[in-house]
Amino acid sequence: MASWCWTVPALNVLLLVGCSSKPPLPNYGVVPDFALTDQTGAAFSSKALDKRVWIADFIYTTCPGPCPRMSSQLHQLQAGLAGEADGLRLVSFTVDPAHDTPPVLTAYSKHFAADPSKWFFLTGEIATINHLSRDVFRLSSTDGTLEHSTRFVLVDRQSRIRGFYSSLDQDVMPHLLADTKRILKEGA
Repeated sequence: MASWCWTVPALNVLLLVGCSSKPPLPNYGVVPDFALTDQTGAAFSSKALDKRVWIADFIYTTCPGPCPRMSSQLHQLQAGLAGEADGLRLVSFTVDPAHDTPPVLTAYSKHFAADPSKWFFLTGEIATINHLSRDVFRLSSTDGTLEHSTRFVLVDRQSRIRGFYSSLDQDVMPHLLADTKRILKEGA
C-alpha cells in the first residue's frame, strides 16, 4: 500500500512534466529569395538573412497609426535580446516605397535607435513588396493604398515562417520574445 501511495504522486508529476513542455512552433511555409534596397541605399539580398532568425513587419514612415507602435515594439525586442541574439535580425518592409526612400528610412530607423547591422528597413518595387506581404507572408495586399497588416512574422534559420503576432495584442511582446528565444535555441 505504501508503494501505491508513492507511485500515484510520482506518476502525476511525470504527467505534469510531460504536459508542460510546449509543442514545436508550426511551419507556415518558406520565404523565397528576394532582393530589395536597404535604408543605406545598398542592394539587400535575402541571402543576408540565411542562417538567421528574423522578424518581419510592414510599415510606412508617415503612418499616423500603428507603425510607430510597431517600430517601438521591435525596438523593445532589439533591446531585450541585445546580449544573447547575435543570430537575430529585424526586417521592416515599407508599404510606401514612393515616399520611403533610403534617406527617409535612415532617418526613421535612427528615430527608433535601430542597430543598422541587425535591423533593416527595406524598400523597392511595390510589386515585390506586395508579393512578399500577400503571397509569401500571407498578410495583406500592399498595393499602394498604404493599407497593411499590423502583424509581426517570425522566421527561423531555414527561412521557414514559424509564427504570426498581432502588434495590437496586449501580451504580444512577451509572447514574441519567448517564441524568438525558442527559435534561437533550435539548431544553435
